Amino acid sequence: MNLSQTSTTLIRTLMRERGNDGPSPPDHGPGSSALTSEPPRATVLAVSIIAAFLAPFMSSAMNIALPSIGRELRLDAVILGWTATVYLLSSAMFLLPFGKIADIRGRKKVFLWGAVLNTAASAVCAAAGTVGVLMAGRVFQGLGGAMVFSTGVAMLTSAYPVSERGRVLGLNVAFTYIGLSLGPVLGGVLTQNLGWRSIFLVNAGVSLVLVLATVWKLRGEWCEPRAETLDVPGAVLQGFALVFLMLGLSRLPRLSGALMIAAAGAGLAAFVAREKRARHPLLDLNLFRGNPVFAFSNLAALINYCATSAAGFLLSLYLQYIKGLSPQKAGLILIAQPAMMALFSPLAGRLSDRIEPRYLASTGMGISAAGLFLLSFVGPATGIPFVVAALIVLGFGFALFSSPNTNAVMSAVEKRDFGLASAVLSTMRLTGQMLSMGTAVLIFSLVIGRAEITPDVYPQFLTSARTGFLFFGALCVGGVFASFKRGHLRKA
Repeated sequence: MNLSQTSTTLIRTLMRERGNDGPSPPDHGPGSSALTSEPPRATVLAVSIIAAFLAPFMSSAMNIALPSIGRELRLDAVILGWTATVYLLSSAMFLLPFGKIADIRGRKKVFLWGAVLNTAASAVCAAAGTVGVLMAGRVFQGLGGAMVFSTGVAMLTSAYPVSERGRVLGLNVAFTYIGLSLGPVLGGVLTQNLGWRSIFLVNAGVSLVLVLATVWKLRGEWCEPRAETLDVPGAVLQGFALVFLMLGLSRLPRLSGALMIAAAGAGLAAFVAREKRARHPLLDLNLFRGNPVFAFSNLAALINYCATSAAGFLLSLYLQYIKGLSPQKAGLILIAQPAMMALFSPLAGRLSDRIEPRYLASTGMGISAAGLFLLSFVGPATGIPFVVAALIVLGFGFALFSSPNTNAVMSAVEKRDFGLASAVLSTMRLTGQMLSMGTAVLIFSLVIGRAEITPDVYPQFLTSARTGFLFFGALCVGGVFASFKRGHLRKA
């Protein structure tokens, strides 16, 4: 489904919904929430797909802007990687806690404050004159993003009956891939013509639209009738483990790095122990016990995102530093991967209803590995058609993996656990993206050191990029076995 087809489908959907803006039947099926006043479905759909578009658009546009940010603020390779990583780290830390808070206190409330925070943080990033201010803004952007991530799909699921959820969730996923596809192109155009700060201003403007639409149009509230509290110790332990893991990766091979990673491991062990005995756990570990389809599908998602997410970051730097392309031209090249994802993900999802997801997803993981291995051959004389071909292979592999794997995760649990299963899968995605960027930063630290990427260090940069693609390709090969290990969904 291309952009124009998806937009046409959305317009038709919204027009059909206008006649359904009144109260819906009280029972929306399993997992629905009580509402004091049902908001218009069309508005819920609109704010949900805008939110789904915004986060991937910002991430992919940011990759294009990194060289310009590095030149203006004089950032070394490691700090440049951290400007992208810190957003993912913040989002991963707060996704599960705010998902829980939203179920208890109200999903629309959390969504609204997340959009407000994202608006303010984006404005701070746009005005940043130092790396410290930019990093702080990115942290709060990630926090606001976590609040939006954890509630957008949940609101959509709550607003629509079971018979219509597949259609609207499909639109939501389509706009996620449209965001990924347009990010490099629009990010390149904005960076080249208006400067990198314009990307954050656009993000702030769209986030403000979300705030206004939520305040003026969404008058009801979803709140689960449950007497639960947030597992604060569990949330602290989870955040502690993620922070020390990323800090440790950036400090290797120094002893402090190894000690921080050990502390992260201890924090993770303490988190698991806490969740086993907590009355209202942040993460219900019972979902993983005796459910290999759910457990290995989430593991496969973690590996896949860890292996593929930093590819855009490395290629953006390669195309602009080594090949000397403008941000706009680099963005046009990088669109090849998400365009393939947007084109083939719906088809792969439909196939997974008839073919075992383990076969489709495992094949997709293997194709992704092939694309990464192809990229490990890039050099100063590599032609642009070769890079585009490798991105097409990588994008097709990801599309073949993602939808069937998501289908496996959601089909492996009972309806009452759909919300938690979705949150777990989102956590795997963000954690995988974070670890992918952390690995790239680690390789830069080991090969380039604390130096700006200038012509003097281009050979070291190429070594770093090739090493990263080789490592990520090998990781994908390992992910094939994890994906295949899940077993048969139909028998499960």
